[in-house]
Amino acid sequence: MAATSMAAALAASLPAPSAVSAAPAPTYEAIPASMAKVIDIEADIPLTCVQLDGLVVTKIIKHAREAVGATAHGLLLGLDLDGILEVSNSFPLPHHAGEEDEKSAKASARHQASMLRSLKEVQADDSVIGFYQATTLGAFFNQTLVDTQAIHQEKLRHGGIVIVHDLSQTARGNASFRAYRLTAAFLDAYKKSNFSTSSLMSHRLTFSSILEEVPLKIRTNPLLSAFLGTLTETRAGALPSAAGGSTTGSALEPTFSVLDLGTGGVTRNLEQIVEAVDNYRTEEGNLSYLSRQIARERAKAENYVAKRKEENQARVAQGLAPLPEEDVSRLFKIPAEPSRLESLLLLGQIDAYGKSLAGSASTGLVKMYATHAGSEI
Repeated sequence: MAATSMAAALAASLPAPSAVSAAPAPTYEAIPASMAKVIDIEADIPLTCVQLDGLVVTKIIKHAREAVGATAHGLLLGLDLDGILEVSNSFPLPHHAGEEDEKSAKASARHQASMLRSLKEVQADDSVIGFYQATTLGAFFNQTLVDTQAIHQEKLRHGGIVIVHDLSQTARGNASFRAYRLTAAFLDAYKKSNFSTSSLMSHRLTFSSILEEVPLKIRTNPLLSAFLGTLTETRAGALPSAAGGSTTGSALEPTFSVLDLGTGGVTRNLEQIVEAVDNYRTEEGNLSYLSRQIARERAKAENYVAKRKEENQARVAQGLAPLPEEDVSRLFKIPAEPSRLESLLLLGQIDAYGKSLAGSASTGLVKMYATHAGSEI
């Protein structure tokens, strides 16, 4: 009894347990109207521009110069903000020459996952927003680029973009960067894997409507812009000139590379055009052969159906039961209409080579006229 009374006394001396209050329900506030355009959670704001950081420009140019041929390609990292796709970083992907497609794809996937994981550990941008591809003479139309961009446009926000860097233009002193993405009409035909003549007509597809260009601008650090400005400023030299006055100049030595006529590139450009035209003629010959084969099989099937109808009419006239109709597709294997995607891509290459030739030839012609005029002075 004593033990019971002692326990009761201790229990009475303790404070009464307070009722457990339920956790308050979380409240969600609507995004302010001033921030609604910036915080684009559902990717509703259409993409209007691509902003390329100066660091990414130097990385792409360096990779393109060090790579073999025009095999340089890599991933672009950044984010989309208020309709502007900001590219803040990039890294190259390895080029596996002479290896099987499956092995090279697995090796590239492992390298990509490792790089993204390392960037995330150092709290750098690790969101993939597209890829870049180096090319020569502006001819970047190929099956690999289309397949990769189609995958990106299906899985990435705003569809992702591909930035094309032209090595030939950079060699002439003009750093060429252009941003593209697949058009909606082409993407619809690509998802259906149907590039027949009727599909091209219904989607109104030509080589010029495969890709659409997105405006691109390059952003540099303000300190870097100020430094580049000081390099181009003229300043008085420390040594006096022969005429007695002080010399003026800039921090950069004058270069006369722009005076190079650059006729060697025209020959290479013409060779590329001839090769592309030959490839297009070969592809058109293959398509013509397949079209004739399809026409022959269809003619056989139509003749068989017409002959069976005549036999059934004769049997009905004689009072006999008509023969059952058979499935023509089982008797005659009519091939499917071939895809014309390769022809479209080859036409795009020819058009790109032609535009590059026109630009280089016109510039070279102006330089030649200037050289001729200077020699007569």
